[in-house]
Amino acid sequence: MTLEDLGFDDWFRTRIPEAEGFLRPARVIAADRDHLLIRDDTREAPAETTGALQFGADGPEDLPAVGDWVMADFVNEDTFALIHQVLPRKTRLQRKTAGKRVELQLIAANLDFAFLVQSLDENFNLPRLERYLVMANQSGIAPIILLSKSDLEEAEIRESRAEEIRARLGSVPVRLCSPKTGEGIPGIREIIHPGLTGCLLGSSGVGKTTLLNRLLGEDRFAVREVRAGDGKGRHTTTRRQLALLPGGGMLIDTPGMRELGNFAVRDGIERTFPEIRELAAGCRFRDCTHTGEPGCAVAAALKSGALDRGRFDNWLKLTRESARLDMSYAEKRDKDRRLGRFYRSVMKSRKLERS
Repeated sequence: MTLEDLGFDDWFRTRIPEAEGFLRPARVIAADRDHLLIRDDTREAPAETTGALQFGADGPEDLPAVGDWVMADFVNEDTFALIHQVLPRKTRLQRKTAGKRVELQLIAANLDFAFLVQSLDENFNLPRLERYLVMANQSGIAPIILLSKSDLEEAEIRESRAEEIRARLGSVPVRLCSPKTGEGIPGIREIIHPGLTGCLLGSSGVGKTTLLNRLLGEDRFAVREVRAGDGKGRHTTTRRQLALLPGGGMLIDTPGMRELGNFAVRDGIERTFPEIRELAAGCRFRDCTHTGEPGCAVAAALKSGALDRGRFDNWLKLTRESARLDMSYAEKRDKDRRLGRFYRSVMKSRKLERS
């Protein structure tokens, strides 16, 4: 095993900061809250971040995530490690945290591609698929759509759904697969070249972990049956973990996402809906919202049928959601900065009083 096998290349090599000689580059291969597992070319060990790294972070997104390259000190005869630094990231896959809090949650780092997995049963949902595409496109990660459980549907239904995606999403690659029967697995293996890192994104129950086990050639990770009533699955994967595949290449399995909020994703939306961006250039007003203004090229395309109504409705929903969350996040950051300035002024006053 070499660092190159784990994805370490000249991009990372030239970005190693000046550090103490005892620090070595290693990759985070599993993350579950504060529990981390890292690996280099000779060893694997549980790890934790130093106090300096924790307190110097502006937020959770500055701390190590699965896929990160870090500078670590292996101690206690290589049975444990301390992470001192996180190297710059090529790419970062993130979303809004689940629930009411408006915070960014880093899912994985340094990905080359993402398998967006939907099953051909009740899980099939084009608007949700576009949400995943926005996330991948915002991060600069190449998306590949996998329609899993192809053994559950007739060939005619399978192909019609694949064509439905191609018609709506354009040039994004679409592949059918069945981890149960092995259909499509050889083609997926061809995508995962040595040194490259991908991830599996999708809802619970679409077969991500089953697919990973098939690619590994063994049942390394536990799976559960989906509920018969609605086809939804329970969270089998509870932590983000990176698996090295036979023949090279890596895949990160992620827990199923029941809530997928996006913000700070303007570029991702434009890359996912390029036809709307191109049409908008022909609108009479530069700040046209495409919801009733005169001279709107987007509205004209909708009326003529040149623009898909479902695509536009989802674009509008994602754009408004992102704008609302962007504003909430900016207000929160401003509040945090003002609170920080107040705290520092109080501490400075107390220090002056003691002197």
